[in-house]
Amino acid sequence: MEPCDSPESTPRQNASSNLKDYFLASTPWQKRLESVRKQTSFVQTTPRRKVPECSQLQETIDPHKLAFLLHKQWTLYSLTPLYKFSYTNLKEYSRLLSAFVAAEKQKGLAVEVGEDFNIKVIFSTLLGIKGTPRDSEAFLVQILSKSQLPSKNREDKVLWTGWFCCIFGDSFLETVSEDFTCLPLFLANGSESNTAIIGTWFQKTFDCYFSRLAINAFNLSWMAAMWTACKMDHYMATTEFLWSVPCSPQSLDISYAVHPEDAKALWDSVHKTPGEVTQEEVDLFMDCLCSHFHRHFKIHLSATRLVRVSTSVASAHTDGKIKILCHKYLIGVLAYLTELAVFQIE
Repeated sequence: MEPCDSPESTPRQNASSNLKDYFLASTPWQKRLESVRKQTSFVQTTPRRKVPECSQLQETIDPHKLAFLLHKQWTLYSLTPLYKFSYTNLKEYSRLLSAFVAAEKQKGLAVEVGEDFNIKVIFSTLLGIKGTPRDSEAFLVQILSKSQLPSKNREDKVLWTGWFCCIFGDSFLETVSEDFTCLPLFLANGSESNTAIIGTWFQKTFDCYFSRLAINAFNLSWMAAMWTACKMDHYMATTEFLWSVPCSPQSLDISYAVHPEDAKALWDSVHKTPGEVTQEEVDLFMDCLCSHFHRHFKIHLSATRLVRVSTSVASAHTDGKIKILCHKYLIGVLAYLTELAVFQIE
């Protein structure tokens, strides 16, 4: 592939053109692969993770609830174990939290439990969102605004949603007693003020602690590689990376879009361990992408900071925002996020 000739070309428009041809042509590709391997040193105990797969337990998820979780931007939190939480008391929790939310919204006014508010909170389980039978059952919490229409036409408006889950959390489960329920990953969609109110009630009621879960460039690279490795029936989105260039007075962002089939072909070229992803493969995958970019635009992406990755499976931002796009790999995406949440807690 020849360098871009047009002086008006931009990274977003042309960086991925003929990427597959450049990397997979025998001579240029072999030279680049050898060059990257020489420049990169790896520890002997290379971290490995499984390529995300569709879980059999996921087949029991309510299709309506599953669709509700997809294509929304969720803010990530880690959560310490909940003390004396009981799945048999979800209805009571709904009643108590409704009163608490109403009281917070009407500071200074007397509010009694059981009073009819315009706001209500609902707890519901998310059956099937788990990696193994031992994982704690995921559950959903929603703040709804009651409709003033007659009951037959009533449709409550969702103001805020959050859900708690634990995917392949066996190692974490072994460290706590039976009095605690382990749901280390919490995802919220809605105003931060509502998230704060819900968090305060949970912390007071179950002696737990929420903490924002950021995603650094290292973990974003792993996400990009693992999600590119997923087999898709059809691609719904371009594979895209966003790098931030620190400069004054304001930062500069570089968007790098790659055709998803080219990204998958590149991944297949560096992938040598069936069913697994290794640190070496992740580094080679990212280094090859950066080398291709430098060949065209003479910009060293290694001097910048990766802040977002987006694929047909999911998109993630360094500030702890995630959007899951493919139901087939929901459990796989949540498994890695659970791992990050547990690491932050420990």
